[in-house]
Amino acid sequence: MTMLPKKTGKKLGLVIDLDICVGCQACAVNCKEWNTGGHMAPLTDQDPYGPAPDGVWFNRVHSYEARGACGSQTVHFPRSCLHCEDAACVTVCPTGASFKREEDGIVLVNEDKCIGCKLCSWACPYGAREFDEVEGVMKKCTLCVDRVYNENLAPEDRVPACVSTCPAGARHFGDLGDPNSEVSRMVAERGGMDLMAEMGYRPTNKYLPPRPRKRDAADVGAAANVLNPVQDKSSAFLKWVDKVLSR
Repeated sequence: MTMLPKKTGKKLGLVIDLDICVGCQACAVNCKEWNTGGHMAPLTDQDPYGPAPDGVWFNRVHSYEARGACGSQTVHFPRSCLHCEDAACVTVCPTGASFKREEDGIVLVNEDKCIGCKLCSWACPYGAREFDEVEGVMKKCTLCVDRVYNENLAPEDRVPACVSTCPAGARHFGDLGDPNSEVSRMVAERGGMDLMAEMGYRPTNKYLPPRPRKRDAADVGAAANVLNPVQDKSSAFLKWVDKVLSR
């Protein structure tokens, strides 16, 4: 069994705002581009332009229809390794290939030790492990350690590729072990959540939930009578207003 560090110096991780993620896949694409030549390179692609493309992707974005008080809305959900504090993928590894760094809490894989047994992928409840069929080893998100600690880059560029490329600003990076950091304050103010907290793995990455959608005229800064400007009680008109105000 591979041991986890009792304490880490930092807890580097991501905060993802589900309220403003637009599902554009830019994070997934830039992650793939950077890591194809980075720390865990190469990231294998099989039949990329054929009828059944397959390959290694560290970041994926899923889209769901969620129903709330104002009707349904589309929620885009980015998914990658959560760099858990109690990472099951580490403790099941028989060779020590999966490990959690003591200095910053990042979970990595040493490919030289990996035997491709896939125990870590079975233990991970988030489906965040990627087995490279060509290389025969497990690969995963590294939080772009080769960017974060690269002194040849400008300080503002020393963030994961997915963060640097997000056009909506939905992804944030920092030390979640520091209660005064920008990401920690964001989590506290917005009620940031752990994914599947009931599993007890204490993921470092947090998700900010979607905000309630505005429904009433006053919510969008309009006069209250905007809902009934011509005393039109027809169901078609009311449905149209409801549709507009629920966007």
